[in-house]
Amino acid sequence: MTTTLLSLSHPSWRSQLRAAYAIALKDWKTFWRYPLNAVSNVLQPIIWLTPVYFMGQAFSVNGQANGFAAYSGTADYMSFILLGTALSNFIGSVFWGMGYALKNDMDAGVLESVWLTPVPRLLLLVGRTLNSILVTAIESLGMLLVAALLFGFHPTGNVLAAFLTTVPMLLGLYGFGFAFAALVLLMREANTLVDISSFLIQLFSGSNFPVNALPRWMIPVALSIPLTYGFDAVRGWLLKTTTLLPLAWEAVILVVFMFVMLWLGSLVFHAVERSVRRKGTLGQH
Repeated sequence: MTTTLLSLSHPSWRSQLRAAYAIALKDWKTFWRYPLNAVSNVLQPIIWLTPVYFMGQAFSVNGQANGFAAYSGTADYMSFILLGTALSNFIGSVFWGMGYALKNDMDAGVLESVWLTPVPRLLLLVGRTLNSILVTAIESLGMLLVAALLFGFHPTGNVLAAFLTTVPMLLGLYGFGFAFAALVLLMREANTLVDISSFLIQLFSGSNFPVNALPRWMIPVALSIPLTYGFDAVRGWLLKTTTLLPLAWEAVILVVFMFVMLWLGSLVFHAVERSVRRKGTLGQH
């Protein structure tokens, strides 16, 4: 009996993986009950990017965006923006996957019941994002394929190095997501928080433009966000753009960011989660 209770309070890593898989599988099945969502998520960025493409053409000289090249080191502005858009999709998937999932459980009145299961709270949050990450990867790939046909997409650099660069960036995003989930627990609101926070992060990290084009007083803010170096490094590897720092330095920043944000985000989440449980406001909405 004692052994059973200990195994429930301290589940093994295998049982934790099974739990995360079960959560992700449930969300996967729910998502694909409405397959038009995937089509919409592929085509919506194309709709937003089409005016950008024609605006860039209007300001190009003999088909070359020379002004843009002076800031970024490449005249291929559409490939620059498409990469930023694809990476930005993952920011939204982590924020929505964690914050909005909590809000949905609050609204349905099942959050307290779900959290009574012998599964670590952070694992529940990670499980809710696994499906989001996978779906986002599929949708981003589809978006890039469609955009390549319409606008052109010319990555000529090291794909493997770019992929390895995104790994610590995405893991660091989970730390952001944990802290954001804690904020949702406190304020019991997700939509506005997700929209504002993800927009500001994408804005200051240069998801769709070179950060050195920002006003001077904004540049220090952009440089203080580690995601800035993630966007910059991926573009440097794939498009051979002029990076803010040497690529090796940016890789180190991303690895440090990963460890710091995972530790800090989990610390904040556990502190807030204990606080709302003591106050009895966990299931309120």
